[in-house]
Amino acid sequence: MTQTTHTTATATATDERADLLEALAKQRYFLRFTTRDLTDEQAGQRTTVSELCLGGLIKHVTSVERKWADFIVNGPAMMGDFTAMTEADWARRADEFRMLPGETLEGVLAEYEEVARRTDELVAALPDLNAAHPLPKAPWFEADARWSARRTLLHIIAETAQHAGHADIIRESLDGAKSMG
Repeated sequence: MTQTTHTTATATATDERADLLEALAKQRYFLRFTTRDLTDEQAGQRTTVSELCLGGLIKHVTSVERKWADFIVNGPAMMGDFTAMTEADWARRADEFRMLPGETLEGVLAEYEEVARRTDELVAALPDLNAAHPLPKAPWFEADARWSARRTLLHIIAETAQHAGHADIIRESLDGAKSMG
């Protein structure tokens, strides 16, 4: 698997934006790399006591990146009110962490690549990285906090890196393969 870069978006980005997009691309690569040479069944297999599997992590990061990119453009309405979620809402959210019947690793990775491409284009084209929106309502966010586009992108990078680490543990538990070392 080769590291995918979105040269069109990066080439038109400022130095800061190019640095941010490069950092995100590196973390995306590490996350995708954990799925190299796996079958759909292996991508859906749990290898630890958690509910996490590699395909589910890719699905989750795809969903998170899509929602935060929408937040950059449209604000908190794109994410909903987490304090008002029902059991059914939480169950649908839990499906992000699993490979569901009919899903394939190839399909999950293709969707992730498409979301990554759109995010990169968005970041390169944003008029102002300082433009900010209030955060959505959620028990894990400070009330009345606002995030700039820059801060939101840093969150996407951190979330991707965190889950790339989770994926590395899951992959090593699956068959001993590692992302590094």
